[in-house]
Amino acid sequence: RDGLLDKIHREARHARAGREAGITIKMNSLVDEEIVDALYDASRAGVPVDLIIRGMCVLRPGVPGLSENIRVRSILGRFLEHSRVLRFRNGGEEQLWMGSADAMHRNLDRRVEALVHVTDPAPAAELSEVLRLATSPEISAWELQPDGTWVRRTTDESGERLPDYQALLLTRAANRTVESRPEPRI
Repeated sequence: RDGLLDKIHREARHARAGREAGITIKMNSLVDEEIVDALYDASRAGVPVDLIIRGMCVLRPGVPGLSENIRVRSILGRFLEHSRVLRFRNGGEEQLWMGSADAMHRNLDRRVEALVHVTDPAPAAELSEVLRLATSPEISAWELQPDGTWVRRTTDESGERLPDYQALLLTRAANRTVESRPEPRI
């Protein structure tokens, strides 16, 4: 918890100082009050916060004066995802982390959880792309409203069906696999 809080507070300091700031978090649950309060503070400081929360989320996005810089999406699909990815803009020196913990008391207080700083450019780029897709308005998702209700977005403004996030990732992975295969010798 302390490490996450430090990173969130650092983004708020960056925003208040006029430096590049931003938080993107993809995890299964967000119910820890300290983390939620820190995200509210970051939003009030002007930090854009994108959350991709598959399950429980007690934070209310889009509340004037509290969380107007926070957006929460949930992407449900064919697979039960367990990825936890965090991105902090960090004044222009972006940091990506991946790990095992959700922002829940049982994870942060009673379990051994780990976050790994992703520094290798290739995996960092791949994780950034995963987060970009998950936060894109061009992907089908549920969006949490300020009143706590969820609205499902499956089509764009013109009525065209939005792509499924997991299907898109599967297609990209299959294409990478095909492209990386050596040519057969004849």
